[in-house]
Amino acid sequence: MNVPKLEKTVGIEVYASKSLRVGGRIREFLEDFVVEEVLTDGSRAEVKQTKRAVQVAGRGRYLACVMVKRNWDTILAVEAVARQLDMNAENVHIAGIKDAKAVTAQHISIGRVTPEQVSQVKIRDINLYPLRFVNEKIYSGLLSGNCFRIVIRAVGYASSVIEKRMENVLNELSSLGGIPNFFGHQRFGTVRPITHVVGEQIVRGNWEKAALTFLAESSEFEHPEARRTRQQLWDTKDFKAALYSFPHQLRYERFMLSHLARHRNDFVGAFRRLPMKLCKLFVQAYQSFLFNKFLSARITHEMPLNHVLNEDYTVNVNNTACVALPLVGFRQSLSAGRQGELEKEILEAENVKPNDFRVPQMQRISAPGRLRTALAFINSLSIEKPTLDQANRSKWQIRIGFMLPKGSYATVLLREFMKPRNLVKAGF
Repeated sequence: MNVPKLEKTVGIEVYASKSLRVGGRIREFLEDFVVEEVLTDGSRAEVKQTKRAVQVAGRGRYLACVMVKRNWDTILAVEAVARQLDMNAENVHIAGIKDAKAVTAQHISIGRVTPEQVSQVKIRDINLYPLRFVNEKIYSGLLSGNCFRIVIRAVGYASSVIEKRMENVLNELSSLGGIPNFFGHQRFGTVRPITHVVGEQIVRGNWEKAALTFLAESSEFEHPEARRTRQQLWDTKDFKAALYSFPHQLRYERFMLSHLARHRNDFVGAFRRLPMKLCKLFVQAYQSFLFNKFLSARITHEMPLNHVLNEDYTVNVNNTACVALPLVGFRQSLSAGRQGELEKEILEAENVKPNDFRVPQMQRISAPGRLRTALAFINSLSIEKPTLDQANRSKWQIRIGFMLPKGSYATVLLREFMKPRNLVKAGF
């Protein structure tokens, strides 16, 4: 079954299921894509919170809160909160990055702040709800997973056909025991999937090319004004002119341009103007691309995802040894056996080595690597019967809910049901 070209550019080259598609669109409305974070202690950040409480329990160095956001990039949201609290963004801690085009709820912790100060934060489409004081800041190790409530709209098949096709895909995924644990589209960008390309150039030490890729490489799916200004910069390399012409909503680009307008060849310095979390994401996105390639190769060569072969890496999940593949890094060895041969072939084609993930110019974004499961388990899956889509005449909508472990992507599950031909139009 053909995979869209855009998916192949991020290393996703196969489907796990062979059943026919239902098509449709996601994210037609923000409320169609709801994400609620769950911590390892079972705490769930809910979109519907009670009124902000100023008096909170507990004692500790950090104030734990729930942050509910609508249509906000997580890093930009954290920065906006930090600005209002007059502090560095690194004092606001998160467990994971959530979808931007969605309604999301997640736990955050803030150092050196009072509930009264938090109650004064007023940012459009961001709400903070103080919970308690704690001694441990929020970090990725406390994240268990995310619960999703999603509406697939504009499905054009008959209701009975939709039900049958959804059931067929579900049976295939049930037999597999989950979904391939690909890094999803938002890891790379769907409208402009260049995050991993920037990371690749950083890993190679090509900082100028990394900067120009981020700033000036345009996409046919972008707003025409953004395309025009990017193309102009690509043609002229005039950073001062670009600083005046780039749309104000391209904030990260403007951070870099403001530096390059004064320091023409200091591309490393330009990246240092970005949030450290974002710089890390570039390198991690290239790791993610390579992982997707490794996983695609395993599936293409009909090697099992739910059965450990001799010399496979494993990770313990719920007391079960699960197949794992490496996220390439300077401390992480490749697999052994046939899987390792596939990985070596991919790295040779990419002309990259694990030790390249040391980044001496910005050591904090160096990537040691780790293991990641080949399968992601799906929990609490519920699929409602199709109903008429009031937003799209004579079409149907499907409501689906599920929980995925941390680091796994809802769109990777949705693509198995929808098998979109045009990812951008389908809302991915």
